[in-house]
Amino acid sequence: MSGSSKLDGENAGNSLNPLEETDLPQWASDLVLIAGIVVATYAMFAIIGLLTGVGLNETVGFMRLVTFFAAVYALVVLALNLHWGYTGMFNIGVAGFMAVGVYTMAFLTASPDGSPAGLGLPIPIGVVGGMIAAGLVGLVAALPALRVRADYFAIVTLGLSEIIRLALLSGSLRSVEVGDTEYGTGGGSGISYTPVDSVIPWLLERPIIGFAGDQLFALGDMVGIESSIIQSGLYTGVLLLFVVAFYLFLTRIAYSPFGRVLKAIREDELAARSLGKNTDRVKITVFVVGCALMGLAGILWMGSQSRVNPDSFMPIVTFYIFVALIVGGSGSNTGSIVGAFVFAAFLWQGPRFIRSIVRANVDVRAPQTIYDAGVELAAGDPLPLLGYVIGTLDELRFVLVGVVLIVLMIWKPDGLLGHRKELAAATDLSRRPTATDGGDTDE
Repeated sequence: MSGSSKLDGENAGNSLNPLEETDLPQWASDLVLIAGIVVATYAMFAIIGLLTGVGLNETVGFMRLVTFFAAVYALVVLALNLHWGYTGMFNIGVAGFMAVGVYTMAFLTASPDGSPAGLGLPIPIGVVGGMIAAGLVGLVAALPALRVRADYFAIVTLGLSEIIRLALLSGSLRSVEVGDTEYGTGGGSGISYTPVDSVIPWLLERPIIGFAGDQLFALGDMVGIESSIIQSGLYTGVLLLFVVAFYLFLTRIAYSPFGRVLKAIREDELAARSLGKNTDRVKITVFVVGCALMGLAGILWMGSQSRVNPDSFMPIVTFYIFVALIVGGSGSNTGSIVGAFVFAAFLWQGPRFIRSIVRANVDVRAPQTIYDAGVELAAGDPLPLLGYVIGTLDELRFVLVGVVLIVLMIWKPDGLLGHRKELAAATDLSRRPTATDGGDTDE
């Protein structure tokens, strides 16, 4: 009797707990979280832009740029999260692996009549070839580099990244004559190639997609949005599809037995090895996969351009990607996407939007130095100081990034979603069994 009453009480308690009845699946709650942050951010920028006289086209163009950079950063951050967030491998050579992917794709797809010449292959072959090349470079780097640990591994990957960039800049590889044709990296001038976003006109020629595109262009013309913005937005939409594919692929890895080994290596590699796991082979495999994804992300990032040069892969690019991952929280794929969006919207493009607002409402001039601005301020004119600040916002972004990192270290050291780092256990060991789970109801 007591057991029956106890069971009834537990069932009653469960029915009175709305959380148990209304909890969404993890993927649904993640989707709601990401959509809520994106919609709230876009609504804020749209209202501020329109109320301050920035203009519809400039506001929509700004939101398109935010979406573009959020998508490309999300792609690279997700790949980096596979290394650092899941496996604990401190890879700070991200820009180098992106460069390998992009340059390989450029060489494979560039015109045979170009300078330097390419092979003139179709874009899909170039994309696949770039991924394979980035993965192979990752394999070559992983074999000796994984003999070192922690900070030493980071130094090796950083050095490799710089070796790749300087090799692309070197005069010996700038032009290599093979027969009557000159191939090579192009040195500081880079390589011209067919941009990846040229796939958009091809897609618009397809019946269903073409009809939807025509309606979208007609709607944009009706509200006064330039067709070039819509054209760029379509490629951004393709990038968002790749973000979804990356997310699903990495989530599948995370919840697989292979993914649990990765997280076990992150927590304690010695313990994982003592349980019979070949940690070296697992780390080499995941490093190659992550590098291939970084190569693909770099190809899609530079895909809207028709020329690539080594200056696009400076070490600062890796720093930006790490900042986005730190903001969102390592070890969480959802955190990677949220961090990339927050970084793109508020730290990367946000200052430029502020500049547009100020210039749309105030006629400011920028003095040569901060001293000149201070002299004008002492004379009672604050506009030169405002003009100087607006003119140097690109440099001040580094200060803003530093402030954000300091605030995060104090208040959210694990990032915005760092508390959701996925554990190595296959099940949630912190969840207590209930009667409905088949747990014991009587002692």
